[in-house]
Amino acid sequence: MADYAVVIMSAAARHCGGCPLVAGDSKHGRVSAAQLAEETRLPAPTVQKLVSKLTAAGLLRSSRGVGGGLKLARSPETISVADIVEAVEGPIALTACLDVGKSECQIEGGCHVRPHWPQVNAALRGALAQVALTQLVEEV
Repeated sequence: MADYAVVIMSAAARHCGGCPLVAGDSKHGRVSAAQLAEETRLPAPTVQKLVSKLTAAGLLRSSRGVGGGLKLARSPETISVADIVEAVEGPIALTACLDVGKSECQIEGGCHVRPHWPQVNAALRGALAQVALTQLVEEV
């Protein structure tokens, strides 16, 4: 679902035009969940579910009524892929074995790599944090 969330946020950012949001502007940067579903070709229920998570995480802002819709809650250059992934999936990690007794790993007790996972997970999160949403809406 994280990949779909990145696609949805990229589509929402294209509606903003990559520019900072203008306070009080009721139409600038707004898009409906139905528009996002149509543009991304994702099923509407999937888009609705992800929009709810992205809104709860403070990445999207939703408003009802005339001029309502969804818009980015922050400028796109301040939203990273790491922010989006964490909004949908929780903390970024290649493995969850760091929580003692919560993994189903057969080698957990004698694993020599286990102490190094925090470093690997931090590097992964750091790499994703370096990719801003604005980069994903640029023409390639």
